[in-house]
Amino acid sequence: MAKGPEKNTKNKALHTKLLNKKKAKIQEEKKAHALRLKALVAKMNEKKNTDESDVI
Repeated sequence: MAKGPEKNTKNKALHTKLLNKKKAKIQEEKKAHALRLKALVAKMNEKKNTDESDVI
């Protein structure tokens, strides 16, 4: 029986590595964005609390 063409495992491995890098980068960006939002919300809550205590 005739064999088909050889599989290109080298390119497949490189592609997988590249995709994993991309996924990890996106994950890190999401975490950083969430931390920035959390810090901003905390800052705004603190400012709101101090403004309310000044009014009273």
